[in-house]
Amino acid sequence: MKRWMWGLLTVILVAAGVAGYKSIGMNRTRSAVQSARKASLTTTARAADATPVEQHGALHVSGTDLMDSRNVKFRLKGVSTHGIAWFPQYVNKEAFRTLRDKFGINTIRLAMYTNKSEGYGTEAVKKVQEGVRYATELGMYVIIDWHVLSEGNPNKHKAEAKKFFTKMAKQYAGQDNVIYEICNEPNGAVTWKKHIKPYAKTIISTIRKYSKNSVIVVGTPTWSQDVDVVAQSPLKSKNVMYALHFYAATHKEWIQDKLKKAHKKGLPVMVTEFSICDASGNGALDRASARKWMKLLDKYNISYTAWSLCNKNESSALIESSCNKTSGWTRSDLSPAGKWYFDQTK
Repeated sequence: MKRWMWGLLTVILVAAGVAGYKSIGMNRTRSAVQSARKASLTTTARAADATPVEQHGALHVSGTDLMDSRNVKFRLKGVSTHGIAWFPQYVNKEAFRTLRDKFGINTIRLAMYTNKSEGYGTEAVKKVQEGVRYATELGMYVIIDWHVLSEGNPNKHKAEAKKFFTKMAKQYAGQDNVIYEICNEPNGAVTWKKHIKPYAKTIISTIRKYSKNSVIVVGTPTWSQDVDVVAQSPLKSKNVMYALHFYAATHKEWIQDKLKKAHKKGLPVMVTEFSICDASGNGALDRASARKWMKLLDKYNISYTAWSLCNKNESSALIESSCNKTSGWTRSDLSPAGKWYFDQTK
């Protein structure tokens, strides 16, 4: 072989080697970049059509704030179902999609009442699982709400709660979007120290066996209003928040003062249920009180979910009672409360 051919062959082999090396290096670099992008979730192209969970990832609690995976303050803006035993038809994927795409909702709260007379049982649990699946497929956050209400004391169904949250935590341990609300509204002759706090310790421990870092919301005394009492002796668990519920026509400055005191003490609060009517879920809408509440929630970066996703003939229902649609709603399908609320979230 002529000398110039040897030279050419040498150049070709060296070039091929360099190209191969560069290709390997580029592949490694590309993989690293892709991993970094996935972790940070900050690329403009991805964020343009990304779902809430794709954009914000796993949530955690820092001080009084809910934070996203980038350690940036984040807020849930959600809708709570009514009791899923009474209005199961609204737990459907297209309903959740409509809420996400048309009304700016990033979170669904699935309210499962805990008494058998109010629907608790195998079918209710399946409906919760169905709701979690739809929310997950749509990249939305979802609150599994153990809806303590008429029984008052969460310890009444403590054994069932342990079984339920064991099942849920096992099933959703690897998911970033699932939040657990372990006792909706403790009420009656129930105190934080004697009843709710010991119950919470047990259920949180149950969940943490499988789901180490998920956000857990704990109900507070007097229908989840006494956050100031809880702030005197909070739990020591991480990624725990405390529920505050209000109905703007009934709960005004004195409940807002409770929130202010709790916030000053450093208690992380989440409003997992509210409306702008009275505490019965009915009556006239108090928009002036509601504006004061929203201003305070904005100031403190507090997440909220509104009651309720149904067409029940009551003021707090977000869908007009004459509307039988279970998804694809337009503004004309909304109740006055629904119009007001979705004007806040869009």
